[in-house]
Amino acid sequence: MRGPAELTSATLWIQTDAAIPVKVSWRVDGEAAERTLELAAAEASDHVVVARLTGLKPAATATYRVQAGAELRGGTVRAQPYWTKPADAAELTIAIGSCFFVADPDPVFSKQDYGRGFEIFDAIAAKKPDMMLWLGDNLYLQQPDFYDPSAMAARYRRQRAFEPLQPLLAATTHLAIWDDHDYGPNDSDTSFVLKGETLKLFQRYWPNPSFGLPDVPGTFGVARYGDLTFFLLDDRYYRSPNRWPDGPDKTMFGARQLEWLKQALVSAPRNGIKIVAGGSQFWKRTGRFEGWHHFAAERRAFADWLIAQKIEGVVFLSGDRHFSELLKIERPGAYPLHEFTSSPLTSRPPSRLDKADRDNPDIVPGTQVAKRQFGLIRVAGPGDDRRLSFESYDSAGALLWREELRANDLRFPGRQGPRP
Repeated sequence: MRGPAELTSATLWIQTDAAIPVKVSWRVDGEAAERTLELAAAEASDHVVVARLTGLKPAATATYRVQAGAELRGGTVRAQPYWTKPADAAELTIAIGSCFFVADPDPVFSKQDYGRGFEIFDAIAAKKPDMMLWLGDNLYLQQPDFYDPSAMAARYRRQRAFEPLQPLLAATTHLAIWDDHDYGPNDSDTSFVLKGETLKLFQRYWPNPSFGLPDVPGTFGVARYGDLTFFLLDDRYYRSPNRWPDGPDKTMFGARQLEWLKQALVSAPRNGIKIVAGGSQFWKRTGRFEGWHHFAAERRAFADWLIAQKIEGVVFLSGDRHFSELLKIERPGAYPLHEFTSSPLTSRPPSRLDKADRDNPDIVPGTQVAKRQFGLIRVAGPGDDRRLSFESYDSAGALLWREELRANDLRFPGRQGPRP
């Protein structure tokens, strides 16, 4: 799998079937010299190694070969683009999706017809995204796994080796956050006793740029691509039970993670596009299903902080709900907040949406679709007048809906255009 790319390097995630040496060779396009890295796949790490291919230049590609035993595989990687003049800003395409279900081989433990439409992975690869962001439930831990670390690890190995997934893994770079099903049981929270084990597995299988802070474990972190900054949130490790009484102590993200998020938003490029991604929906008004509305005091405090600090250029991404929608949250005296929910990739969509979902007045008309799908975020135009397109596609790659907005509309009134 192609892991995250930076300005002068790119990563490869590699898993073998046995404890054997792994040799990675790459040549940057236009250069004669070849670089080589020798690694050792070990049983203690599920035979996983991560190779960083260095020596690249911004937007440059490199051709690689991976030798493991008698098997040889190859492909290309590309470093991130970089520009200093607004007119030179690159067009970017980010794929998003959540809820990738593969049935357990034993029908006693899972519904055999719950996961379908695996051609969706070829459809995503065909769009040639610069990056894919997995929005949680990227794997469903099932009944045999919840209190058995070896079964959890086997589930990860089996799903990562799933044949229909292979072309997409090598087609683009990948980032991920998690939600309840790749964290633990359904709707699980901070009380899940094996969350340390699932955190180690997530870190092993998703080579994100960072995970948590030295003294605050979790999957949260920051990533960038071009002029986009991604704030990847962990909505499980510190989450209070959904039925916990609401109040200042009930939390979905935890006080330390929220404090980090606020500081990271303030420190981010002032005029840049800030994409906040979480597994659960952020701005749904109400409803019986999971979401930040069940943590009303924490959500209200964060919403007030966004306005008080005049944080601009923020959009939200979420998964989980097995349908797509674009929410537009009007805020007096501030620009509207947009949340793009994209789900499911292969899990079964609902036959009928809940009334609270259907009647939500914040839905952008025509964007609520209950079928298997993935999303694209396209960013185009000069650096000082970027245009964002939110798009949803079905399993065959056919467009379901598209909505566009200008980055300059994600600013407070009277603050159009860039500022120093």
